[in-house]
Amino acid sequence: MAGPHPSTAHLQLGAAFYDPVRPANFPQLTLRYRNQQAAARIGLDGLSDAAWVDHFGRFTPIAGSFSEPLALRYHGHQFQTYNPDLGDGRGFLFAQLHDLNDGRLLDLGTKGSGRTPWSRGGDGRLTLKGGVREVLATAMLEALGVDTSKSLSLIETGEELERHDEPSPTRAAVLVRLSHSHLRIGTFQRLSYLEDIESLSRLLDYSLATYMPGVAAPGDNDRAERFLAEVAQRVARTGADWIAAGFVHGVLNTDNINITGESFDYGPWRFIPTYDPAFVAAYFDHGGLYAFGRQPDALAWNLTRLAECLLPLGDHAGLEAALNGFWPAFQRAMWEASLRRLGLISRGEEEDSRLVVALFAFLRDSGIGYEQFWFDWFGGTLSAGRAERSPAADAYRDAAFAPLRELLMAYVPQPGLRLDHPYFARLQPRTMLIDEMEALWTPIAAVDDWSAFNGALAEIEEMRDAYRSGDAP
Repeated sequence: MAGPHPSTAHLQLGAAFYDPVRPANFPQLTLRYRNQQAAARIGLDGLSDAAWVDHFGRFTPIAGSFSEPLALRYHGHQFQTYNPDLGDGRGFLFAQLHDLNDGRLLDLGTKGSGRTPWSRGGDGRLTLKGGVREVLATAMLEALGVDTSKSLSLIETGEELERHDEPSPTRAAVLVRLSHSHLRIGTFQRLSYLEDIESLSRLLDYSLATYMPGVAAPGDNDRAERFLAEVAQRVARTGADWIAAGFVHGVLNTDNINITGESFDYGPWRFIPTYDPAFVAAYFDHGGLYAFGRQPDALAWNLTRLAECLLPLGDHAGLEAALNGFWPAFQRAMWEASLRRLGLISRGEEEDSRLVVALFAFLRDSGIGYEQFWFDWFGGTLSAGRAERSPAADAYRDAAFAPLRELLMAYVPQPGLRLDHPYFARLQPRTMLIDEMEALWTPIAAVDDWSAFNGALAEIEEMRDAYRSGDAP
């Protein structure tokens, strides 16, 4: 096992960007989940369970990183209403470590770790059910090829919480996630709101040097435009990957969109059962602002807010051009994400566009299971035999599917796909619809039985390995 490569990079920004805080003192610590694969990336997979709990339950510092946790400062639009009172209210940046595989800087951020100056009257805690949901969300998204944060650790804390959206009292937990960055669009918005152009410039230079060293050099005259263009490209890819995965984030506020484009911070998420652009994840999203089909629009709106923040540092026309790159980037990313989910090699933009348009028209008109389709046709028409045994087989025999089948026949699978993987012996894919999520939680809540939860994670890992068996990322 390689040892960790710690960092204190975030301290370079200065004290105006964070508040040192103390973690909560929990009455009891019970390890419920540790992600060994993610831990190996940062050299922590060799920790004993006792040492693990010490770091991720008591938050004893990791040698070489921060001596005390940092609650990050940011603002944001919540359902398109500006809120200047945000910030890490129940979490903090605990440590930074370098990925041992590619050298990238990675953040260890928390959820449910106690009150901070930004708690706004909240208790700074996370429900155990909320932690379980986040573990399952990140596992599923990673398996489906989405660039997501990783749930590193989940520890039950022995507290009882009162919540209006769960039967109370309910059990509490603290989660640690591994992410490339916790710098949000809202981080830039705060400085813009405060008219602190000097700090805004420093944040831009730090972001480029730390996360995008090949995009623009700090201090370059066109660095704001290049930065925005890069963020737009990354966010477009994530948005397309969500659509291909059938995922609804639920709360696409500007403080939930980070500059590296990585998907993170999962509250009322859901996966769609069938193609439905109006499907909403959050019960409080009464107007459907963040519905499944409106997620790309929400991302574009959020990027516009970032562009506004960068106006003092860039050229208006150049920033507008960078912002306008989002939709072409999203379209290309949608083709790429769809082909990746099918395990097929691109035939060029025109042919790929025809395939994807026909594919989503079929999903809309047929009403078949969303994940079922991608599962049935992974590998293209080489999987026709599996599709014939599918619960959706009647839809594939219908004349309405014939044009899409013809388009699929022209595509070649990516080299190395293991279509004989045991996962594909199933008739139905592993899914994580809301009723399945609730079924996994019920035995935990009732009798502290984690076997169904652990079994689901094992199935998700099998699914991930099956879809990544070839050259697919």
